[in-house]
Order: sequence, then C-alpha cells, then structure tokens
Amino acid sequence: MIKTFCTFVLLLATQSAFATLNVFTCEPEWAALAKEIGGDLLKIDSATTSLQDPHHVQARPSLIARTRNAELLVCTGAELEIGWLPVLLNKSGNSRLQPGQPGYFIASDYVEMLDKPDTLDRSLGDIHASGNPHIHLDPRNILKVAGALASRLGSMDAINKAAYETGLKDFTQRWQAAITQWQTRAQTLQGKTAVVHHNSWVYLEHWLGLKHVATIEKKPGVPPGSAHFAALLEQMQRSPADMIVYASYQDDRATHWLHEKTGIRVVELPFSPAENQDLFHWFDTVISNLQAALQ
Repeated sequence: MIKTFCTFVLLLATQSAFATLNVFTCEPEWAALAKEIGGDLLKIDSATTSLQDPHHVQARPSLIARTRNAELLVCTGAELEIGWLPVLLNKSGNSRLQPGQPGYFIASDYVEMLDKPDTLDRSLGDIHASGNPHIHLDPRNILKVAGALASRLGSMDAINKAAYETGLKDFTQRWQAAITQWQTRAQTLQGKTAVVHHNSWVYLEHWLGLKHVATIEKKPGVPPGSAHFAALLEQMQRSPADMIVYASYQDDRATHWLHEKTGIRVVELPFSPAENQDLFHWFDTVISNLQAALQ
C-alpha cells in the first residue's frame, strides 16, 4: 500500500512538472517569444496573425472562447488593442486575465516608449497617449520583454521556474548574437530615408538609423486625401526618399501609386512573424527586405 501511494505521488509530481500553462497572446511576436522561453511547457495561442492590423480586430465569439481558457495574457498594450481587448476580457469572464492580476502581462510596461504625443487630440487621428506601441520592431526591446516574461512565467508556474530561466538564458545568448549580426549587415541603412505608409516603424528607424521623411497617411489611421497625395508627390519629386515602406497587412495601392509617379523602390515588410515562423527568421527577413531596396 505504501509503495503504491509513493508511486502515485511520484507520478503526480512528474505530471505537474510537465503540465502546460495556457498562454493567450494578442500578437504573433509575443507568441513566438513565449515559445522561445517556455517551449513545450506552454500551450500558446495568438489572437492575430501577421496579416492582420493589430489596431483593428473583431472580438469574435471564437476569440472570446479562447480567452476564457487562458491562464496568462501577453499583449503589447499602450492602447494598441484598445478597440478589442477590453471586450474580450469583459465577455470572457476570465478573472485571471484582468488588469492587476498575475495573468495580465503587458509588454510595453518593460521598455522605454518613443514618440509620445505632446497633446492628446483625437482629431489628429489614432494617437496613443503612452507613445508609439510598436515596440517589437527594435530587437533590443524584445530582449527586455523576454526577461520580464520569463520572470512572470516562473512566478505563475513555480515547478518549472528553472526551465523558464534556462529558456531565457539560451534565447538571450542567441538573440544578442543575432542583434550583433543584424547591426553589422544593416550598416548600409544608416542615414537612408524612408516614406512609410503608417507611422509604425519608429523603433525600427531608431535602431537602424533610418530617417523617416514622410508618411502616406496624413493622420495616423486616417486614409490620405488627394491634397495630401499631391503634397507628398511634390515633396518626393523635389527630394526623393530612398524607399517607401509598408507592412504586409496594409493596402499597397497608395505605396505603388507613389512608386509609379516617382520610381522610388517599394519595400514590403512583415510586421510580425508568420505562422510557425520564429523571431530570428522574421527579423532576418525584415533586414533582407530593407537591404534589397538599396540594390
């Protein structure tokens, strides 16, 4: 009887050590990061794909159901998901994921925000009070978020804390080495000028030394009118940029119109990792696509 009981306890402990934690992320980059740290210890689900605009997502019943089963929520924050995440949290009834709870993790809390507005005026378009939310486009920010996320995972799943620490250490070493390689490859991009579709690339520009000289959207999130197109065309004819950048999920008609009028190279960049793509291959693609624009 005693032997049977001890065997049962040992089996239970072994099962607990490999139990999966349900993680629900708002964007693919955080799903990819969680996988790097936790691997098979985590069951990871992302609300969006690389081909969706994270500003505008429908809080569909299927998303609500997936939120209901999660134990840890990982989102960018800084009002990026303001139009849909509160609906998911409210309708899911999942108390573990509410603000202030251990299951509520906001990546932008752990980095220095750029592009903070001087004034908050909604007539100026889609303005984020805390600053530009697209923090994942600087790989150094991802490293900061990784440390905080590993700590949170360890506090929520103490049995596997050592595994998360090991995952973080391994990721940190490989990621730091990759950053060094990317920076070396991207030296030719320093000082190059770019027109962007939406002001999404602040952190990438800051990291690589790119100069943002114009935006196709006159106001963030507001489609441009004919007067803005005319002014933009005149600016590019007078002082052409080196490239026109847009995200894969964005409508490319305006960027290609400007290309046809000016001959400036168009660069399509994946805004997030594709399905089953890791962070390393995603950033490799971003750097490669930018370099191709200069060839």
